[in-house]
Amino acid sequence: MTELFTRSPANPLLTADDWPYPVNSVFNPGAAVVNGETVLLCRVEDRRGISHLSVARSADGATGWRVDKEPLVAPGDHADSSRWGVEDPRVTRVDELDSWLVTYTAYGPEGPGVALATTRDFRSVERVGVVLPPADKNAALLPRLVDGQFALFHRPMSEPDRRADVWLSRSRDLRSWSTPQLVLAARPGGWWDNVRIGMGPPPLWTPQGWLAIYHGIKEVAAGLVYRVGVVLLDLAQPQRVLRRGEDWVFAASAPYERVGDAPNVVFPTGLLHDPERDQVRLYYGAADSCVALATASYSELLAYALSCPEPDQSRSW
Repeated sequence: MTELFTRSPANPLLTADDWPYPVNSVFNPGAAVVNGETVLLCRVEDRRGISHLSVARSADGATGWRVDKEPLVAPGDHADSSRWGVEDPRVTRVDELDSWLVTYTAYGPEGPGVALATTRDFRSVERVGVVLPPADKNAALLPRLVDGQFALFHRPMSEPDRRADVWLSRSRDLRSWSTPQLVLAARPGGWWDNVRIGMGPPPLWTPQGWLAIYHGIKEVAAGLVYRVGVVLLDLAQPQRVLRRGEDWVFAASAPYERVGDAPNVVFPTGLLHDPERDQVRLYYGAADSCVALATASYSELLAYALSCPEPDQSRSW
């Protein structure tokens, strides 16, 4: 199978040179459309090595970016729990709250934990705080309530085997979360997603199920390689996998994806659906150094997901 996504000719969209103050890198953005304008909430690593979250805006979602002069979410907003940075946001529109919910990683001395904030304009935020303690990250919230509850995908790190799979927790108040349920596990052996996996952007609602993008990691002789896969989840029971792609659908090949602070990395964190153009826009971090964009046909992506095998319910992957 060929890759389903096509890189934007404007890539890389955003680099450290676009920032109004000195930084090392910009990558892994959450994405939203606000009043017809594309908003990216980017992870920005400063020259100390500590990350904050800043906003960039564009009329067409590819060019003419305007970067805010101040961070939207800064390290230390949650005291020690984010002393070493705030990272890798995902953005979900929740109509019931008339707001966007931002899930991100708060990184402190005890490790990475899942934090939440809400915003209505991406100019100010109301912080919920750390809701899932270390070690946990890669959190993405569904845009619709399920049985009156918020549903959150996340990746706790289990001990002592250091497994890193995708789990689902639920909450009625965004603060107290249920015991996680396993959704998706790294596949053992030689698979492209055999080391660890994590949910990418918030999944898209489709009539056939939640269409989700995730990243998978494989260790090769040269190091770790990050690629992108597709999974379809049950609408009423989002912990239930309906289909899972065997192949990856997007992988590092462009120079800005192969060379950087983390070579051979494409890390998907933002996904926007344009129904009029039958298009999805995937915003991702490339090599932990810049922000890039790839597009795909929504119809083709969903058709591919529906063509994938049903999972074997006798095994966790």
